[in-house]
Amino acid sequence: MRVAFVGKGGSGKTTMSALFARHVAAQGGPVVAIDADINQHLAMVLGLDGRPEPLGAHLNEIKERLRGDNPRIPSAEVMVKTTPPGRGSRLLSFDDLAADPYAMTAPEGISLLATGPFGADDLGVACYHSKVGAVELLLNHLVDGQGEYVVVDMTAGADSFASGLFTRFDLTFLVAEPTRQGVSVYQQYRDHASTYDVALAVIGNKVHGPSDVDFLREHVGDDLLTWMEHSAAVRAMEQGRHFALDDLEPVNADALAVLRKTLDEQEKDWARFGRQTAEFHLRNARAWANDRTGVDLASQIDPDFVYGP
Repeated sequence: MRVAFVGKGGSGKTTMSALFARHVAAQGGPVVAIDADINQHLAMVLGLDGRPEPLGAHLNEIKERLRGDNPRIPSAEVMVKTTPPGRGSRLLSFDDLAADPYAMTAPEGISLLATGPFGADDLGVACYHSKVGAVELLLNHLVDGQGEYVVVDMTAGADSFASGLFTRFDLTFLVAEPTRQGVSVYQQYRDHASTYDVALAVIGNKVHGPSDVDFLREHVGDDLLTWMEHSAAVRAMEQGRHFALDDLEPVNADALAVLRKTLDEQEKDWARFGRQTAEFHLRNARAWANDRTGVDLASQIDPDFVYGP
């Protein structure tokens, strides 16, 4: 199952991504975490001293690996971030993703991948979504199953909609603070996501009392799934002090359990995934990719390819 954490910058989505990944891993669930945020902090919050090798720096290699011997994709040069799999493509199992050559192993056995930060050569000339494209390609070619968890820390706010990556998930958790800014990002995300049948649930964060919960309910309604109360244990983790999941307040530990239960109950819809893959590939082809590659990329869609196991 694939889950994205999104929200306003500073809402705590990276912290929530890490807490959820650690919660699932501590209960024996295999987890791959992916840092797809322009601010690459997930490794630090997961307890690593370094960062994984950036996926964005190895995009051509990833394309070459995934195209396999698909006759519709004669070279990596004509692959773009939305290129769909077809017969002959190399599909990835969850174990393949977890053992990616650019992954690091975090505490609790979590495999961590990262898009990578901006480099000096990127400043002023590149869009960050050129790096996020590696994640989109990997998820396009991933065949994951129940009880396997891919947790992605996404870019902040509406930046998530700059690519089709926002449709690659079984469920999206939007982290919202009980503020007007926090709920406005939710409303914007809800409006965009509803057009594409994206399953969305809201996690309130940094909640100080019943009035904060009432505020979230007023503005979010039934999309409010649960909330995290202000936590001294989480603040200690964010400050680099010792942290263990057992340090979490019971109400916050219960909130993490609600997130997992909700994700486990989510139905995996491979048919929808396939439709969205083709739709965003055609949109990108028409908008820029046909001109960039000099090829009609609609021909990369294999009408007889079936998504799923």
